[in-house]
Amino acid sequence: MTRPKILLTRRWPDAVESHLSERYDVTLNRTDTPLAAAELKAALRAQDALCPTVTDRITADVLEGARAKIIANYGVGFSHIDIAACERLGIIVTNTPDVLTDATADIAIMLILMVARRAGEGERQLRCGNWTGWRPSHMIGTHVTGKTLGVVGFGRIGQAVARKAHRGFGMNILYHSRTEESDQGETEAGGAKYCTDLAELLRNSDFVSLHCPGGAATRHLIDEAMLAVMKPGAFLINTARGEVVDEAALIRALESRTIAGAGLDVYEHEPHVPEALARLENVVLLPHLGSATSETRIAMGMRVARNLDAFFAGRAPRDRVA
Repeated sequence: MTRPKILLTRRWPDAVESHLSERYDVTLNRTDTPLAAAELKAALRAQDALCPTVTDRITADVLEGARAKIIANYGVGFSHIDIAACERLGIIVTNTPDVLTDATADIAIMLILMVARRAGEGERQLRCGNWTGWRPSHMIGTHVTGKTLGVVGFGRIGQAVARKAHRGFGMNILYHSRTEESDQGETEAGGAKYCTDLAELLRNSDFVSLHCPGGAATRHLIDEAMLAVMKPGAFLINTARGEVVDEAALIRALESRTIAGAGLDVYEHEPHVPEALARLENVVLLPHLGSATSETRIAMGMRVARNLDAFFAGRAPRDRVA
């Protein structure tokens, strides 16, 4: 029997590539070079399934004429895929929820600690040979324990960050989302308080951690006006999607000390990071490491495999988003 043809747009963990190759006619991207729009379009016309990542923009034009009837995304976010066009063309889209929750939440907590305690700045100073030794006034940071954390987006990852922050550091939790969470979700996060208004959360938070989905509805959710509402001593953390923050406005806020600092794992125009942002000392910058543990990346790939297995067996994929 002819095996379905699938294409992985980037290199995946060896264990996952081997697993898929046993079941499917797999085309691998051995050079791990991002595919151009024309290459993605050609792949959709030649393959039975496309397995993209956040680095691949699957636009309506790319989708036209597609033979593939499933796009099995490697990642939980899917704002890089034109969902409306997929629905119009009868193409199923799946993602990989659940498996990257703790890894991404851990990165958010790490960024909170790093930016509050000036860890990135301190490491740069030491590596450059500029550290002259301990002194009482050297590199004074901000206490984390007992402060207020505002969580924007209270899904799996947002709730995990809230739990870790409350249980580990005694932080008070505020959250803002499209709907108020159940009593259980609030209780597990230490009695988290729901804020119907985003500005209310921003005004009252010492740290603001973003966990809302990307897309048109949340593009530049944190803009110049919202940054101006934050406390002058507050820190912004983004492990969600780069486009949620107006990057130019954030740079101005950091330069003028409208806010104290930021910790970023995602950027508005990845992999481009503005030079003005990279020059700033009051920001910690990571290269999109949210899900980057071997356990998580393998689990993500196996989740894709299960979605493909269900689809080609004529069953509804568990993680269908369109």
